Amino acid sequence: MGYDPNVMRRATARLEEERRLRNERAGRLRREAYARQPRLAQLDRSLQGTMAELVAASLRHGGNANETVQEIRERNLALQREREELLREMKLDPGQLDAAPACPLCGDTGWRGTSMCQCLRELCSQEQIKELSKLLDLGEQSFDSFNLDYYSQTQWPGRGASPRENMELVYEVCLNYAQKFGRFSMKNLFLSGAPGLGKTFLSACIARTVSENGHSVVYDTAGNIFAQFETRKFQRDQIDAQEARDETRRYLSCDLLILDDLGSELTTQFVQSALYELINTRLVAGKHTVISSNLTMEEAARRYSPQIASRLEGEYHVLHFFGDDIRLLKKRQL
Repeated sequence: MGYDPNVMRRATARLEEERRLRNERAGRLRREAYARQPRLAQLDRSLQGTMAELVAASLRHGGNANETVQEIRERNLALQREREELLREMKLDPGQLDAAPACPLCGDTGWRGTSMCQCLRELCSQEQIKELSKLLDLGEQSFDSFNLDYYSQTQWPGRGASPRENMELVYEVCLNYAQKFGRFSMKNLFLSGAPGLGKTFLSACIARTVSENGHSVVYDTAGNIFAQFETRKFQRDQIDAQEARDETRRYLSCDLLILDDLGSELTTQFVQSALYELINTRLVAGKHTVISSNLTMEEAARRYSPQIASRLEGEYHVLHFFGDDIRLLKKRQL
């Protein structure tokens, strides 16, 4: 999974900082313990000495060092037993003095071979949520806090169902999409409806859940995304162009892209090209995308090129949002 390099850097830095603090704490505790009980310091030096003796005996005698090695091992075990007894008497935890790794699976390196360890993945998830929170209000936005009471139970004109009935279905699809990400039957969602009906809220819920489950998630508005594609193509400043290339690479390669407010941008020939690249590249790579828009799928098909319309209509599951503007309802209640 392709985490944003900035997310990876911050998560790795946190892992290294936590390891450094544990080592410092262990060193301080050892010094305090040695001051209380000098015999403990002697035992630790002796244990280090037996390990060096083992290596030296193996190099010196090769395959004929069995008797010597056995003797050294027995001495080492006796020293360990004495040390354990001494620590018990002092009511000290050996792990604290020895700076035992917090993650026994990877030894606090963050990696198990070429695979990212769960400990680093959790830190990446935390940093990613911080990054998402810059654009999305993830403070209280979760599926558990989604309130269906704002949706009328009266049948909506031309819909054959009430907003409440419709949103119960929409909610269930979004919840299952997020919780079963990568295993759910629908890979791509198109959230369609007027402003103030919960599209951004449910997008935030999906982003939080998918990110917490260890997947890379990028959220951005259509305007910002297309601006980065434009900077990548036309910007002459090397630093700005490189930043734009990094951003567009994130859009193209993340596990889940949430593209908000499609249709709010000025639809130029370049935007058509950038949107096609974005949608087609992610489809070919098997990546998942959630698009929210005030446009209906039919309006989007008319607005964009036939190639884009074909991919949207063929590969995206449409979720319709209708009802009263929740923002206005909340304002009236104040």
